[in-house]
Amino acid sequence: MKLKHLEGLLGDLQQFSNPEVELEQYPTGAHIASRILFTAENSFGDVSNKVVADFGCGCGTLGVAAALLGAEHVIGIDIDSQSLEIASLNAEDLELDINFIQCDVKNLGWRGQTVDTVVMNPPFGTRIKGADMDFLCVALKVASQAVYSLHKTCTRDHIKRAALQDFNASSAEVICENFAV
Repeated sequence: MKLKHLEGLLGDLQQFSNPEVELEQYPTGAHIASRILFTAENSFGDVSNKVVADFGCGCGTLGVAAALLGAEHVIGIDIDSQSLEIASLNAEDLELDINFIQCDVKNLGWRGQTVDTVVMNPPFGTRIKGADMDFLCVALKVASQAVYSLHKTCTRDHIKRAALQDFNASSAEVICENFAV
Protein backbone atom coordinates (compact mmCIF):
# COMPACT_ATOMS: atom_id res chain seq x y z
CA MET A 1 0.00 0.00 0.00
CA LYS A 2 1.28 3.45 -0.89
CA LEU A 3 1.89 5.97 1.90
CA LYS A 4 -0.60 8.54 0.55
CA HIS A 5 -3.34 5.89 0.31
CA LEU A 6 -2.66 4.77 3.89
CA GLU A 7 -2.77 8.37 5.13
CA GLY A 8 -6.04 8.97 3.28
CA LEU A 9 -7.72 5.93 4.85
CA LEU A 10 -6.52 6.92 8.32
CA GLY A 11 -7.71 10.48 7.76
CA ASP A 12 -11.26 9.21 7.33
CA LEU A 13 -11.37 7.45 10.72
CA GLN A 14 -13.75 8.65 13.43
CA GLN A 15 -12.02 10.40 16.33
CA PHE A 16 -12.92 11.41 19.88
CA SER A 17 -15.92 13.73 20.12
CA ASN A 18 -15.33 14.32 23.82
CA PRO A 19 -11.77 13.32 24.82
CA GLU A 20 -11.17 12.40 28.46
CA VAL A 21 -8.65 14.95 29.74
CA GLU A 22 -7.58 12.85 32.73
CA LEU A 23 -6.66 9.98 30.37
CA GLU A 24 -4.72 12.43 28.16
CA GLN A 25 -6.77 11.39 25.15
CA TYR A 26 -5.88 13.09 21.90
CA PRO A 27 -6.20 11.77 18.37
CA THR A 28 -3.19 10.31 16.60
CA GLY A 29 -3.08 12.25 13.34
CA ALA A 30 -3.23 10.39 10.04
CA HIS A 31 -0.01 12.04 8.85
CA ILE A 32 2.21 10.88 11.71
CA ALA A 33 0.44 7.52 12.14
CA SER A 34 0.82 6.61 8.48
CA ARG A 35 4.51 7.53 8.46
CA ILE A 36 5.36 5.62 11.62
CA LEU A 37 3.66 2.42 10.51
CA PHE A 38 4.84 2.76 6.91
CA THR A 39 8.43 3.14 8.16
CA ALA A 40 8.03 0.27 10.64
CA GLU A 41 6.99 -1.98 7.77
CA ASN A 42 9.04 -0.77 4.82
CA SER A 43 12.32 -0.03 6.63
CA PHE A 44 12.24 -2.64 9.39
CA GLY A 45 9.71 -5.35 8.43
CA ASP A 46 7.93 -5.06 11.80
CA VAL A 47 4.29 -5.09 10.66
CA SER A 48 3.22 -7.45 7.87
CA ASN A 49 2.71 -11.04 8.99
CA LYS A 50 3.36 -9.96 12.60
CA VAL A 51 1.28 -9.85 15.75
CA VAL A 52 0.93 -6.16 16.59
CA ALA A 53 -0.46 -4.60 19.78
CA ASP A 54 -1.67 -0.99 19.90
CA PHE A 55 -1.32 0.17 23.52
CA GLY A 56 -3.69 2.95 24.57
CA CYS A 57 -5.29 2.50 21.17
CA GLY A 58 -7.89 5.24 21.59
CA CYS A 59 -9.84 5.36 18.33
CA GLY A 60 -7.57 2.71 16.80
CA THR A 61 -5.56 4.73 14.30
CA LEU A 62 -2.22 2.94 14.79
CA GLY A 63 -3.83 -0.50 14.98
CA VAL A 64 -5.88 0.16 11.85
CA ALA A 65 -2.69 1.24 10.06
CA ALA A 66 -0.98 -2.00 11.12
CA ALA A 67 -3.92 -4.07 9.87
CA LEU A 68 -3.98 -2.21 6.54
CA LEU A 69 -0.27 -2.92 6.15
CA GLY A 70 -0.81 -6.65 6.51
CA ALA A 71 -0.32 -7.47 10.19
CA GLU A 72 -1.23 -11.09 10.88
CA HIS A 73 -3.14 -10.11 14.00
CA VAL A 74 -3.80 -6.75 15.69
CA ILE A 75 -4.83 -6.23 19.30
CA GLY A 76 -5.97 -2.79 20.48
CA ILE A 77 -5.83 -2.14 24.20
CA ASP A 78 -7.38 0.82 25.99
CA ILE A 79 -8.82 1.55 29.42
CA ASP A 80 -11.73 3.59 28.02
CA SER A 81 -14.81 1.74 26.72
CA GLN A 82 -16.02 4.68 24.60
CA SER A 83 -12.68 4.83 22.78
CA LEU A 84 -12.86 1.12 22.13
CA GLU A 85 -16.36 1.51 20.66
CA ILE A 86 -15.03 4.10 18.18
CA ALA A 87 -12.00 1.94 17.39
CA SER A 88 -14.22 -1.06 16.78
CA LEU A 89 -16.43 0.95 14.40
CA ASN A 90 -13.35 2.21 12.55
CA ALA A 91 -12.09 -1.35 12.08
CA GLU A 92 -15.55 -2.54 11.04
CA ASP A 93 -15.92 0.27 8.47
CA LEU A 94 -12.71 -0.89 6.78
CA GLU A 95 -13.61 -4.58 7.19
CA LEU A 96 -10.57 -5.22 9.37
CA ASP A 97 -10.36 -7.98 11.97
CA ILE A 98 -8.90 -6.32 15.06
CA ASN A 99 -9.39 -7.57 18.63
CA PHE A 100 -10.00 -4.95 21.29
CA ILE A 101 -9.39 -5.40 25.01
CA GLN A 102 -10.54 -3.00 27.72
CA CYS A 103 -7.69 -2.95 30.20
CA ASP A 104 -5.19 -0.67 31.90
CA VAL A 105 -1.91 -1.47 30.16
CA LYS A 106 -0.18 -1.66 33.58
CA ASN A 107 -2.53 -4.51 34.53
CA LEU A 108 -2.33 -6.40 31.25
CA GLY A 109 -0.91 -9.55 32.80
CA TRP A 110 0.78 -10.86 29.67
CA ARG A 111 3.82 -12.97 30.50
CA GLY A 112 6.92 -12.89 28.35
CA GLN A 113 7.14 -11.80 24.75
CA THR A 114 3.54 -12.14 23.64
CA VAL A 115 3.53 -9.98 20.49
CA ASP A 116 6.05 -9.14 17.80
CA THR A 117 5.53 -5.38 17.72
CA VAL A 118 3.92 -2.77 19.97
CA VAL A 119 2.80 0.58 18.56
CA MET A 120 1.53 3.29 20.84
CA ASN A 121 0.74 6.92 21.39
CA PRO A 122 0.80 6.76 25.19
CA PRO A 123 -0.27 9.41 27.66
CA PHE A 124 2.63 11.85 27.97
CA GLY A 125 2.51 11.79 31.76
CA THR A 126 1.31 15.37 32.15
CA ARG A 127 -1.78 14.35 34.20
CA ILE A 128 -0.47 11.17 35.80
CA LYS A 129 3.26 11.42 36.27
CA GLY A 130 5.11 8.46 34.80
CA ALA A 131 2.21 7.14 32.71
CA ASP A 132 4.37 7.27 29.58
CA MET A 133 7.08 5.23 31.31
CA ASP A 134 4.54 2.64 32.50
CA PHE A 135 3.45 2.09 28.91
CA LEU A 136 7.05 1.87 27.69
CA CYS A 137 8.03 -0.59 30.42
CA VAL A 138 5.17 -2.98 29.61
CA ALA A 139 5.68 -2.62 25.86
CA LEU A 140 9.35 -3.54 26.09
CA LYS A 141 8.47 -6.61 28.18
CA VAL A 142 5.89 -8.03 25.78
CA ALA A 143 7.32 -7.15 22.33
CA SER A 144 9.73 -9.67 20.85
CA GLN A 145 10.86 -7.44 17.97
CA ALA A 146 10.08 -3.74 18.26
CA VAL A 147 8.27 -0.95 20.06
CA TYR A 148 7.20 2.20 18.18
CA SER A 149 6.12 4.95 20.54
CA LEU A 150 5.23 8.63 20.23
CA HIS A 151 6.65 11.02 22.83
CA LYS A 152 7.13 14.73 23.36
CA THR A 153 10.40 16.08 21.96
CA CYS A 154 11.39 17.54 25.35
CA THR A 155 11.31 14.06 26.95
CA ARG A 156 13.20 12.28 24.18
CA ASP A 157 16.57 11.96 25.96
CA HIS A 158 14.91 10.77 29.17
CA ILE A 159 12.81 8.20 27.28
CA LYS A 160 15.81 6.86 25.36
CA ARG A 161 17.94 6.64 28.51
CA ALA A 162 15.20 4.86 30.46
CA ALA A 163 14.52 2.43 27.61
CA LEU A 164 18.19 1.46 27.43
CA GLN A 165 19.19 1.57 31.09
CA ASP A 166 16.04 0.81 33.07
CA PHE A 167 14.05 -1.38 30.69
CA ASN A 168 16.91 -3.20 28.91
CA ALA A 169 16.00 -2.19 25.37
CA SER A 170 18.65 -3.29 22.86
CA SER A 171 18.45 0.07 21.06
CA ALA A 172 16.45 3.29 21.03
CA GLU A 173 16.30 5.66 18.09
CA VAL A 174 14.13 8.42 16.67
CA ILE A 175 12.63 7.31 13.38
CA CYS A 176 10.09 10.05 12.81
CA GLU A 177 9.67 13.62 14.03
CA ASN A 178 6.56 15.75 13.88
CA PHE A 179 7.22 19.44 13.47
CA ALA A 180 4.67 22.11 14.27
CA VAL A 181 4.22 24.51 11.38
